[in-house]
Amino acid sequence: MSDEPHFQYLFILFFVAGSQQEIIIPADLPLVQELGATLREWAQIWHKLYVANKTTLFRNVQQMAYSLIEYRSQIVSGTLPKDDLVELKKKVTAKIDYGNRILGLDLVVRDEAGNTLDPDRTSTVSLFRAHETASRSVDDRIQEEKTLFSTVHTYSLLMNLKNFVCNIGEDAELLMSLYDPDQSEFISENFLVRWDSMGMPKEIEKLNNLPALFTDLSSSDLMRQRLFLVCQIIRVGSMELKEGKKHTGGLRRPFGVAVMDITDIASTGFILCVYASLNFFACLLAGLFVTLKLLPGDLAQVRKDYPHFVDRSTAIVRKMGFPEIILPGNVRNDIYVTLLQGEFDRGKKKTPKNVEVILSVHDDEAIFPGAGYDGITEYKSVIYYQVKQPCWNETVKVTIPIEDVCRCHLRVTFRHRSSQDSRDKSEKPFGMAFVRLMRGDGTTLKDGRHELIVYKVDVKKAEDAKVYLTLPATWAEVEEKEKQTGKPFHHSGVIPVTKDSFQIATLTCSTKLTQNVDLLGLLNWRSKPEDLDQILQRLMEVEGGEIVKFLQDTLDALFNIMMETSEKDTYDTLVFNALVFIITLIGDIKFQHFNPVLETYINKHFSATLAYMKLTRVLNYYVGHADEPVLTERLYAALKALKYLFRFIVQSRVLYLSKPDHEACVQLLSTAAVSLQGPTRGHVQLIMERLLRRVNRTVINMDRSSPLIGHYLACMTAILKQMDDMHYAHYISTFKTRQDIIDFLMETFIMFKDLMGNVFPADWMIMNLVQMQVFLRAINQYSDVLNMYFLDQTHFELQLWNNYFHLTVAFLTHKALQLESFSQEKRNKILNKYGDMRNTAGFKIRDMWYNLGPHKMKFIPAMVGPILEVTLVPEPELRKATIPIFFDMMQCEHNFSPFENELITKLDQEVEGGQGDQQYKVLLEKTLLEHCRRHRYLSQSGEELALLLSSLLENLLAYRTITHDESPEHRMSCTVNVLNFYKEKKREDIYIRYLYKLRDLHLDCENYTEAAYTLLLHAELLEWSDKPCAPHLIPRDRQHRWTQQELKERLFQEIICYLDKGKMWEKAIELGKQLAKMHESHMFDFMELSQLLKQQAQFYENIMHAMRPQPEYFAVGYYGLGFPSFLRNKMFIYRGKEYEWLEDFSLKLLSQFPNAVRMTSTAPPGDNISNSPGQYIQCFTVKPVLTVPQQFKDKGVPEQILNYYRTNEVDQFQYSRPFRKGEKDPDNEFATMWIERTTYITAYRFPGILKWFEVKSVSVEEISPLENAIETMEMANEKLSNLVQQQACDRSLSINPLSMMLSGIVDPAVMGGFSNYEKAFFTDTYIQQHPEDHERIEVLKHLIALQIPLLADGIRIHGEKTTEQLKPLHNRLVTCFQDLREKVEKHYGVITLVRCQLQTQFNVRRCQLKLLALLPSYQMLLIQRGVYIILVQDYKSSFSQPIATPVLPVIVFLLCQDSQMMLNPICVSQPCSLTERKKSRVGSVVMPYILSSTLRRMSTVSTLSNASSGLSSGSVSSDGPSCISSQESVSASSPTSVCLLFPSSLPIVDDAPVLPSLQGLFLSLSDFVYFPAQIKVCAQAKSTVCLSHCVFVCISSLFCF
Repeated sequence: MSDEPHFQYLFILFFVAGSQQEIIIPADLPLVQELGATLREWAQIWHKLYVANKTTLFRNVQQMAYSLIEYRSQIVSGTLPKDDLVELKKKVTAKIDYGNRILGLDLVVRDEAGNTLDPDRTSTVSLFRAHETASRSVDDRIQEEKTLFSTVHTYSLLMNLKNFVCNIGEDAELLMSLYDPDQSEFISENFLVRWDSMGMPKEIEKLNNLPALFTDLSSSDLMRQRLFLVCQIIRVGSMELKEGKKHTGGLRRPFGVAVMDITDIASTGFILCVYASLNFFACLLAGLFVTLKLLPGDLAQVRKDYPHFVDRSTAIVRKMGFPEIILPGNVRNDIYVTLLQGEFDRGKKKTPKNVEVILSVHDDEAIFPGAGYDGITEYKSVIYYQVKQPCWNETVKVTIPIEDVCRCHLRVTFRHRSSQDSRDKSEKPFGMAFVRLMRGDGTTLKDGRHELIVYKVDVKKAEDAKVYLTLPATWAEVEEKEKQTGKPFHHSGVIPVTKDSFQIATLTCSTKLTQNVDLLGLLNWRSKPEDLDQILQRLMEVEGGEIVKFLQDTLDALFNIMMETSEKDTYDTLVFNALVFIITLIGDIKFQHFNPVLETYINKHFSATLAYMKLTRVLNYYVGHADEPVLTERLYAALKALKYLFRFIVQSRVLYLSKPDHEACVQLLSTAAVSLQGPTRGHVQLIMERLLRRVNRTVINMDRSSPLIGHYLACMTAILKQMDDMHYAHYISTFKTRQDIIDFLMETFIMFKDLMGNVFPADWMIMNLVQMQVFLRAINQYSDVLNMYFLDQTHFELQLWNNYFHLTVAFLTHKALQLESFSQEKRNKILNKYGDMRNTAGFKIRDMWYNLGPHKMKFIPAMVGPILEVTLVPEPELRKATIPIFFDMMQCEHNFSPFENELITKLDQEVEGGQGDQQYKVLLEKTLLEHCRRHRYLSQSGEELALLLSSLLENLLAYRTITHDESPEHRMSCTVNVLNFYKEKKREDIYIRYLYKLRDLHLDCENYTEAAYTLLLHAELLEWSDKPCAPHLIPRDRQHRWTQQELKERLFQEIICYLDKGKMWEKAIELGKQLAKMHESHMFDFMELSQLLKQQAQFYENIMHAMRPQPEYFAVGYYGLGFPSFLRNKMFIYRGKEYEWLEDFSLKLLSQFPNAVRMTSTAPPGDNISNSPGQYIQCFTVKPVLTVPQQFKDKGVPEQILNYYRTNEVDQFQYSRPFRKGEKDPDNEFATMWIERTTYITAYRFPGILKWFEVKSVSVEEISPLENAIETMEMANEKLSNLVQQQACDRSLSINPLSMMLSGIVDPAVMGGFSNYEKAFFTDTYIQQHPEDHERIEVLKHLIALQIPLLADGIRIHGEKTTEQLKPLHNRLVTCFQDLREKVEKHYGVITLVRCQLQTQFNVRRCQLKLLALLPSYQMLLIQRGVYIILVQDYKSSFSQPIATPVLPVIVFLLCQDSQMMLNPICVSQPCSLTERKKSRVGSVVMPYILSSTLRRMSTVSTLSNASSGLSSGSVSSDGPSCISSQESVSASSPTSVCLLFPSSLPIVDDAPVLPSLQGLFLSLSDFVYFPAQIKVCAQAKSTVCLSHCVFVCISSLFCF
């Protein structure tokens, strides 16, 4: 089913396309030709609806197209009788008009025979009337089509029983209904299908097509938790299925039941084919085949929308209950009777009876066992074999005319049925029961269960209704009678009561019969007018659901009471209160879906012409006595219902009043105008002189919403249409003074401009074109009057000419004349009938402009915009004629700067509004250049302006084209191009407007950072001053007078908010500091300052703790001539979004250019690609180049801070591409592996106002294999050091990354280690061939040696965190590391790093110093603030307790005799500084990030002796390093001098004097180190110094004082 429309659509398109390519000489009837044209036009729109996925409208057009095709075939067949053909024509025209309206096409006007009217042969007034009639007819149809259930939703379920397969062997009845299992109730009546014993439907013509429509289903029905379709199978035949003696036939016996859950079908509405496998009592396999489809609307709506689904053969299955709303005029009177259960005495029988219940309605034949069959006189129930307490639950519908309900009753008889035919014939009914349908008070039988009294029927009187109707029918009546009499009930009637019991249930669905006594009293108020007071008061106690069911009858009764007692005011207040009660009731959310019912009643059924008087009188009384407590509540209720009260009052007044004078006048005027068709010239002149001015003024003064405005405009158009040139000249001559002519022309110009397109609907194409044609002729006539009377210097009227130009421009640009926006067929019709009226108007504008002469200066720059609108009309000849007007304006202006500014402003507005194209840009540039180059004075300035306008147009056209693009990136690029243009031209007003457009684009894409930088450009235009803002500096969405300071502050706050959302807290802090400074120093708003500082504090915390993923950067090249100009053959750097990788970015990029080819190479393309007509995209990832800010250089900065600068505030990006030089070494590929590193520099830094910027410069350098190895090792060391630091500081981190990295370095079997570098660069051959690489080789060796202490720390931490499962891996790592360390230290020396140790004490006189760290520069020391000096106390020290006094950093230097510094191996008993962490005041961990350059400065290499080598190799084990003894720390070469340097603030014990010898030593060292201003040396024996937080030391050795 889902593919069916697609194939039909292709068929229609094929049919349409075929007909368009042929030249057809129409020989068909005009209506057939119109049908073909309509189908062609609809087919094009149908295709667009399909593409736009407008499913509902697509389906509607599909159904209408099918209907028109069917109608066309019937007309073309020529077999229809004349009457049928006339009727079919009406259907066709109605369908076409309706389809045209919902598709937004033009209204077609026809005569009574259905033929299209010719405007040339029809008077203007008649044409207007035809439009009005046709439009009203379509509106009525649409109003009918608009279901009132648009908010309530009424549905119908279409079911078609295709087949029923079951081997029953006898006739059967299928009863299908909807069932709610959760409420245990059927919600619809039965659909009855009778099946014969041969397995075929009784009506054989309905085979495979037994449709039924379940109607009145509400949205709440479809929202039930479960909804089942139940099929009950009743066998009709003998008591049992067996052969033998003759059995009783025609008995209804239960056979089986099928149940299917249709909840999903009801909610989706799909057509489904359902197969139900049924297991019955007899274990027979049966199949039930049905199709189901949910259709929107009630029965009437479905019949209109789906006539091919619902026809005369479709059974209508009503809901057992009311729909959600009941429209006025919908009459229903159904009573549903359900046979529930009974209990019957077996009497003389040994077994229980086989009871058959026979239900009948006396005095009528109105029992319907199921939809699909006519009514019957009596209904026989199913028989349950030998069941004492049978439960039937069989429901039938009783339908009785309303007037007959009062005299009808239900009669139930009970009969035992025998399985043997002979016995069965002798069985008589053994019991009888009855129930009245209407009670004595006039109300109908209450809904619910009723236990009936079963009477014996062995008495003849039991057949007489007059006898048993005097008896009680139910036990409830007996109980009620007992309550009334106070005596127990003793049956003494002529008909005895049995011991049997029987229950039924009833449900009344009636719009005329009520079960409420109070409501019934109102509906029948005329029978008891004396009780009206009580009736009206009790109405407000009636349950709301009962009132809304009888809404129309209730309202009719209320207004009848008001009208029929109009001479008295007795009941007005009560009726008013009752009306307020009903309106309030409908306003309740429970009944609000009845609002359309009330609207329909007011518009179509309300007829009380004098009600407005009484309603207003009561309302005024309430308002006037509002202070009375009794009336206050009533007035409040009336005010809540005021909307509909006024609707009643207004409608009543409208019905009361006769036609207004305007309407009578226009009818008379229309009659006169119709008579003008083909009159004598004198008649036209007479009407013109007497009526034209009066009609004009009437139209001017009339409200545009008046229903008569169209009539008067039609009359005016009719008069003007009949006037020729002499009439116009004569009419002007009738004015006595020049001022009278001015007044007439002024009011006419204003009126014409106001009336064009604002009176007749847009789809009244013919009427609008006739009006425009008549107006154009009148405008041309009046232009001659301007030239004749108001052109000379004395009588020139600026305002009059100005109005004329604005009128002609409005006429020329009117949407009804823009032929390019119409279909080709409509365009041809207009051109053939009316021509292109724009050319006529445009040429007239040109001539009138040149006629102005010296007056032109008065219209510049005001007329620049209107003339621009004319030149932008896409008509080539018109453009060629009007563009030179701009050059004429330039000639009039010596300084045409105002002209230029106005032209730029208007051009921007017009192009953005959709005007202009590439042809206009070329023609404008060409025309202005030709004229300017021929001019003596404008050759240079005019040429500059022409080129400027051309450039602006190119940007604006690109911007407009791209605004409809699905790619927001393209729209942003064009927006930036435009705003940059206006920035260069210092047009801040337009520049700011495009800034906010760019901001909105960023916000739509959640580019908060870029939105902030965009707004920052606006803020930079403002000053921190109290100067008032110029209007152009204030954005359009802020209608407030600001000072520059106020606006800048608001902008900063908004920018900071966006930066916060974009996680750009560093930039937000920078702006926040500016704001804080202003609040602190200039505004003195300390409360706002406190909030700013709190915000900044939060931003600082976010920097350190919040998750902030780093964006990727991508280089994208657009190559080929197929790209737009702003992308063509350019390369850009794109900033990706969070977690956006190359593959995702590439897919998004290619989706914007589906025809583009992605290049696989990253090399720049050749000319064959750049100049090709196709599209080629190159995309790869680039790495931003980190530029560390000056304040962070050579300092320990946490990684969270550095990470920001890795991807922000960058404009350089690198891409490295490996390649080989020379022959490949099969044993070592590293020797020939070169790197081509390309550096891209963008026009702007990231982030900025875009997520991408164009690459402005590209540089390429080649990295040698050795340099590449150095970079690789540096990055590896940096990564390892920081990973070790993280693992040491945060013990909760997983150890897996550390395990992987350590394994990859220390286990050669995994990664190969650095042996490849040794083979490639450390050989004698390489060193001899590349002597220039000596320093680099040493650096590489240094980096290899540097890995050892890093690995030592890593393995130590790995050992601390390892688990039992990882013990084998750790042991393997330790073993491999020992071998690796021994090898590296043997060949490349020992690297020492800054270490940390707890403070200790030493005796200055007898102290052995073990200095275990080396840093080469003072600046480096300032970064590493956490460095400690390790001191080992001498065993001769006289101090037994450590001194814990903290002091400032100490600098220690040691000079040796020889030139080479000798270092002992490092031995540490505490964690190194790489893994050191320090706590901030709030307890957070701050870890300085260690760069590769930092690592190199923190290390040095020592030439090792065998002893030291052995010592160092054994200093690290799985148990951690151990301290070295003081005896082992003695250096091989003794120092000749030593210097201890202390800052001036260091406390000195015993106030020791400075030794002169040491002072001289300081002077000798001044060339190498930096000394504080004041230096003191402690040399006394008793002086003791505590060292803490030392900055650095240069060398380590041993010194004894």
